[in-house]
Amino acid sequence: MDEPAPLGGLLAAAPPEMTEAEAARLAERYFGVTGTLRRLTSERDLNFHIATGAGGYVLKLANRAEPAAVTDFQTRALIHLEGKGLPVPQVIRSRDGATGVDLPEGHLRLLTYLEGAPLHLTPRSAAQRRAMGQIAARLALAMADFSHPAADHVLQWDIRQASGLRPLLPDVPADLRPMAEATLDEFEATAAPALPGLRWQVVHNDLNPHNVLADPADADRIAGILDFGDMVRTALVCDLAVAASYQVDPVAPLASLAEFAAAWAAEYPLLPQEARLIPLLTRCRWLTTLAIASHRAARWPENAPYILRNVPAARAGLTAFAGIPRELAAETLAQACQERTAP
Repeated sequence: MDEPAPLGGLLAAAPPEMTEAEAARLAERYFGVTGTLRRLTSERDLNFHIATGAGGYVLKLANRAEPAAVTDFQTRALIHLEGKGLPVPQVIRSRDGATGVDLPEGHLRLLTYLEGAPLHLTPRSAAQRRAMGQIAARLALAMADFSHPAADHVLQWDIRQASGLRPLLPDVPADLRPMAEATLDEFEATAAPALPGLRWQVVHNDLNPHNVLADPADADRIAGILDFGDMVRTALVCDLAVAASYQVDPVAPLASLAEFAAAWAAEYPLLPQEARLIPLLTRCRWLTTLAIASHRAARWPENAPYILRNVPAARAGLTAFAGIPRELAAETLAQACQERTAP
């Protein structure tokens, strides 16, 4: 089946396939690691958890459609973050000291496995929301001085690429299409002209609750950050909007968004023009999730439960913000962030 151009080769490609036995042989051959393997869910790659007596690992086989430079981009970012006090996976070197192995099936890497409770399975709270804002900002700040030749690759999950979603709108549920079209119109009129003049850097770009771990003994403490596969160089505030989109309480959408953004701003201060764009960019992230997930789930039904995992929250968020005046939302966010960053 032909794929629309906006998704490109990577998002249009099926994940690689390999049995647990085959993966186990590769882990032992190239990394000297043996243990019990269990397949993990993934949108584009093939991942296995390896349980050993000395701890756990994640064996990652990259999608063959992913350029080698992009895979290296992700690896180098993790190496850059070593020693910065953030709960992120560590890159395990191969038997010959390499950070990965090129195979006909794709690029193979081994990372440490982080223990914790998946955030989407934990009780949500205001304290957890603030903790997410803080750690998201700390991660972005730690990556502010990181660069890589592949950082500017084009990925439809990057909010600045929102205009490319228009061909996918027919896949969005019919009742949401008017909001989807209005959101894209507003993005093109307001955000698209403003983003080039704001601060840009490499960002994680996917701090959704399936990529974050909490302390099992304290759900308000963040214990791990996973999956750097959607990293890209983009406007800094786009990264905030991505993380914020998963922290909004539909019962109090504007207040909860302001609370998250204020926690971020206390760690990594925002410019006034960045803060004012947060509500619109957050809506764009919800739209991105709805459009891409709906489109891909129809084409890869066997992986649909994983692909669609964040759609209910995106629908709830987009609907909750539909009745909030745009200027009120922008001014509320600007005020909340200014208060937290004021000297």
